Amino acid sequence: MTKTEAQNKIQQLSEEIREHNYEYYALSQPTIADFDFDKMLQELIILEKQFPELLDESSPSQRVGGTITKKFKTVKHKYPMLSLGNTYSKEELEEFDGRIRKILGDDFEYTCELKYDGVAISLIYKNGQLDQAVTRGDGTQGDVVTTNIKTIKCIPLKLKGGFPKDFEIRGEIFMKVEDFEKLNQQREAEGEETYANPRNFTSGTIKMQDSAQVAKRPLDCFLYHLLGENLPTDLHYENVRNAKEWGFKISDNMAKCKSIDEIMNFINEWEEGKKSLPFDIDGVVIKVNDQKQQEELGFTAKSPRWAIAYKYKAEEACTILNEITYQVGRTGAITPVANLEPVFLAGTTVKRASLHNANEIERLDIREGDHVFVEKGGEIIPKITRVDLSKRDRNSQPTIYIMKCPECSAELIREEGEAIHYCPNEESCPPQIKGKIEHFIGRNAMNIEHLGPEIIETFYEKGFVKDISDLYDLEKHRDVITQMDGFGKTSIQNILVSLEASKKVPFAKVLFALGIRFVGQTVAKKLARHFQNIDNIISASQDELLSVDEIGDRIAESLTKHLSNKSNILVINMLKENGLTFEIAESELPSSDKLSGVSFVISGTFTDHSRDQLKKMIEDNGGKNVSSISKKLNYLLAGENMGPNKLKKAQDLEIKIISEKEFEEMIG
Repeated sequence: MTKTEAQNKIQQLSEEIREHNYEYYALSQPTIADFDFDKMLQELIILEKQFPELLDESSPSQRVGGTITKKFKTVKHKYPMLSLGNTYSKEELEEFDGRIRKILGDDFEYTCELKYDGVAISLIYKNGQLDQAVTRGDGTQGDVVTTNIKTIKCIPLKLKGGFPKDFEIRGEIFMKVEDFEKLNQQREAEGEETYANPRNFTSGTIKMQDSAQVAKRPLDCFLYHLLGENLPTDLHYENVRNAKEWGFKISDNMAKCKSIDEIMNFINEWEEGKKSLPFDIDGVVIKVNDQKQQEELGFTAKSPRWAIAYKYKAEEACTILNEITYQVGRTGAITPVANLEPVFLAGTTVKRASLHNANEIERLDIREGDHVFVEKGGEIIPKITRVDLSKRDRNSQPTIYIMKCPECSAELIREEGEAIHYCPNEESCPPQIKGKIEHFIGRNAMNIEHLGPEIIETFYEKGFVKDISDLYDLEKHRDVITQMDGFGKTSIQNILVSLEASKKVPFAKVLFALGIRFVGQTVAKKLARHFQNIDNIISASQDELLSVDEIGDRIAESLTKHLSNKSNILVINMLKENGLTFEIAESELPSSDKLSGVSFVISGTFTDHSRDQLKKMIEDNGGKNVSSISKKLNYLLAGENMGPNKLKKAQDLEIKIISEKEFEEMIG
């Protein structure tokens, strides 16, 4: 066979195999016997071995795996993979609907789709070929698992039809219940330990180092959300239906709804219908269908405002509360923990559950020795819902909440109006110190690799690290560390290299890494941009702090308290001496002051710029983006299809409303 003949045959076989894969895995409508399919695939593999220069990375033969990945590369998501807010009742859905209508009016529709109990994945396609597969990670960045994902037969390596040049599609990888049960039966017969549940098994599988092993596991995937600049339409439902024509496995169990009653009909139908599904679902996802309206609604720091998950009531089990113990968090917050007689619930064995605070213990009137009902909130975090009083011992005594820290014996405090007790001994309480260090090294903070809780624990016990600034003095302990069990020259060198790299982390992340109570990532960015360096924040008055957008009394008081503590200032000065960044980079500063002191709310859709571009233009010119309309607002930058309620509020408050063109003239 000549090279040209081989090329033509490989192309023909590849196209036929892709089509059969699509019919079998995406449509569940096979048109060829397994024996004939296997013969066709074997013929393709033989030809590609004879003519290796003709092997294409999107060939169906590449699904067999074989690549070993020692470490998964981490990349930043182009579009953050945020979690959805949860709701458990019609009343909460009505509240969600009310917030939407307040902004959009009544001219919109929802989509309802099943919430799969699996592992989220982002697939990036370029020129019709799978380019990259990335896990959710922390929502901002995830791990590249492309080699493993290529082994999942329902995920197309090469698309067909009129697809966009570049786009991202998201979905959920899962394992069918029947396949999971067969796997466990096989392992049990071989005397091996069984897996807990399909979701955990799936999560572990997609992070395996050997893709050949991944290929042996029957993973499946539904795709449900498209992102990109040139999608076929502005409507989510229609885009997903288009994606089915390109070769993706898209569920038919979707519906468009106009009202909460229609949504509840869908929810109620599938609460019963889920029992007959071949895979697990734990609820229904409700989204605003129009993507321009999604943009109008925007996001909170954690979740989109245009979508919500209705979660079905979790499974419940009864067990015995053996003991209540208390944990100390990095901020000193005390969390009571119920230590339970082990009970199997929703696929895992539950031994512990959070009791949250003293108010919750009092509300439940929960006591050691009680028979309690446990469920998994969102089927993830175990929680106690009630006590079986009929089984309570008549000699049982009410729980008395501790008054001293279980770790350092300091007297606990409880601020007026707060439910949480705190240990005030932040300088000497071991869990607080270790917790602050763990927060500091985290991916969203200083992102110091090769360090983790166990190593921090070891370094703390050895006296190498007593606060976060001591991390940058680990070099002087190098010789001792290399002699310790589990360490060596390479491990300490990796830690030191990562610490050195962290000195380039921008100011906003350093500020967040300090672990100041109530100062999350968003607040840290706003403070960094407003004050530009740490010294300005330290010297700022309460009123100056409150003048920053979204900084309220609670945050301002926490900042003042933290930055007036001499020990905290000493740590900051030590970090400065070690070269960490405590001022905003020149490239992050506004390029002009044309909009200095001027605030904007952006609403609607625009012709020449995206909303994110407009926000950046405002900040680049010294202006301030705010999220809500108030008397203090200077301008409402209005595009098409903006919410009527937002427009009316601006008019009632006599806020100046400007167009995209007028805004461009302002910064001219």
